[in-house]
Amino acid sequence: MKIQFLFYLICAAAFAGCQSPTQNPEPAADPDSFANVNSKGIIIDGYDAVAFFTDSKPVKGAPEFQSTYKGAIYQFASADHKKRFDENPEMYKVQYGGWCAYAISLGRTAPIDVNTWSLIDGRLVIQHNQRAVRGWEKDPQGNLKKADRYWPYVAGNKGKQILTDEEKGFLVNVDRKGVIIDGYDPVAYFKDNKAVKGSEQYSARHEGATYWFSSEANQNEFKDNPEKYKPQYGAFCAYAMSRDRLRPIDPKLFQIVDGRLMLQHSQKAYNLFNEDLPGNVKLADGFWPAQAAKKSGGKVAYDSAVK
Repeated sequence: MKIQFLFYLICAAAFAGCQSPTQNPEPAADPDSFANVNSKGIIIDGYDAVAFFTDSKPVKGAPEFQSTYKGAIYQFASADHKKRFDENPEMYKVQYGGWCAYAISLGRTAPIDVNTWSLIDGRLVIQHNQRAVRGWEKDPQGNLKKADRYWPYVAGNKGKQILTDEEKGFLVNVDRKGVIIDGYDPVAYFKDNKAVKGSEQYSARHEGATYWFSSEANQNEFKDNPEKYKPQYGAFCAYAMSRDRLRPIDPKLFQIVDGRLMLQHSQKAYNLFNEDLPGNVKLADGFWPAQAAKKSGGKVAYDSAVK
């Protein structure tokens, strides 16, 4: 039986609910038309785009001073600000259709909080929350370039997760929607010592895989420390990896070994793995880097069962 795996490079972690396709859609001809507007078509929650430049703070606009640009309604605090915008909308518009700039740099959309705004190279960008601000500020110029590169494709995919260049170096055992561990909550294995099904409502992206969680608290714990909670060996069977093979997993067959989450294919695999736990972990750790390297960028079939 063949299953699709996505083999990806690095992704900064994490923000909310997304799909992981095998190839990206066509870029949108006019990406700014895919705007983050409210039910009335108003962008930036009705805040004055020009005021970020002139007043250096969020200022609420008014319905009597508004203009439409690329299908989105901009509201302003004064006639002067409306005039400035109308004369040069490209200068004053919010970037990336009013979606979170950091999320766009990661290949997806997220809503915004106007209090996270900043100007970079004379361009207005707004983030989702303080976690996104911290991610963006680690490399503002680099993230700006990524957001510029991915924005047409994110818009073309209607905001759903695209495959970014940074994700093309990770081998992860995901389903057709890019969800790992069959949607089970990785944090619950540590906190509850049991397999708990997650929900798409609470999700995060890490290393090319979408994780689901059973609660917002678990979601946030993962986002704060994904390396602690992610499954080992890309969520492939740990015993099979100790034999240099890629095999599926049963998410209910797990154990925490020295603070690392390991999953198994079957009860037999679990038992065999634990006959020599330290030795098998060492073998799996040794085989994994080469497996990841040689499976780069392709669709991968599971190996035959370990005899």
